[in-house]
Amino acid sequence: MPQEFASGLVIQGFTPPLALANFRLIAFDMDSTLINIECVDEIADAAGRKAEVSAITEAAMRGEIADYKESLRQRVALLAGVPVAALEQVFSQRLQLNPGAEALVRACQAAGLKTLLVSGGFTFFTDRVRDRLGLDFTRSNVLEVADGQLTGRMVDQPWGDICDGDEKRRMLLATCADLGIEPSRAIAMGDGANDLPMMAVAGLSVAYHAKPRVREQAMVAINEGGLDRLLELLA
Repeated sequence: MPQEFASGLVIQGFTPPLALANFRLIAFDMDSTLINIECVDEIADAAGRKAEVSAITEAAMRGEIADYKESLRQRVALLAGVPVAALEQVFSQRLQLNPGAEALVRACQAAGLKTLLVSGGFTFFTDRVRDRLGLDFTRSNVLEVADGQLTGRMVDQPWGDICDGDEKRRMLLATCADLGIEPSRAIAMGDGANDLPMMAVAGLSVAYHAKPRVREQAMVAINEGGLDRLLELLA
């Protein structure tokens, strides 16, 4: 049964502390986990369609939409005609790292962990977050652009079409294989239903201010405070 380790910090299935140095990889979701916004919703605001897109995002994150890929295609289609300059504004004016993000990343890096950002969002943002935090690996989706505007479509990549929950899981496992480690030595952090597949194969799964279904299945649920509260459980 889950138990509250400290205020707003719930654990199940293990007894803390764990040794951070026993892990070799930490994988993060981006939107509403490492950062404070859902980027697709904020881009939609520029098209006057934030409410419509946000409703789909919320349903997808709660796990109420079985086909995540189709839900993302629907949302991206509503972005057709948005200028790339609007993405720049979202990044510079609305996107912030969530509290404790940098402290947790730095602690993990200092302990020798590699860092992976896996997102159902877009490379426009993940590449910038990667560079800001010095992350090692990323996987996310590419928005198609023509004449300085979004077309409402995404671009297929060598690994596939859309980074959904299954792709997050595959990327975590592939990164573990490349590093020569077992998935049990990986930490996975997320907030939405599409994070559950990668959380299920990691040695430590962490829900951050997450949807109920994710909180219920994670080994750690951070319900109050910043991402760095994970360090309270890791010696």
